[in-house]
Amino acid sequence: MRIDLDQDRCVASGQCVLAAPDAFDQREEDGIAVLLVEEPPAGAEEDVRQAATVCPALAIRLAE
Repeated sequence: MRIDLDQDRCVASGQCVLAAPDAFDQREEDGIAVLLVEEPPAGAEEDVRQAATVCPALAIRLAE
C-alpha cells in the first residue's frame, strides 16, 4: 500500500493522526497533516485505511 496526502486539501482536523499515528503527524504552526511514511509499517495498514475513511477533506488517497 502507498499513501498519498494532499496537504492543500487538508483542513487540520487531526483525525488521521488519531487513527494512524505511525503514518501521520501535524505541523505545529498550522495543524496541517504531514506524512511520516509513504508505506505504512507492518500491521498499520488497517489504521491507515481508517485514517483515509475519517478524513473530512478526503485528502488521503491509498494505492494498493
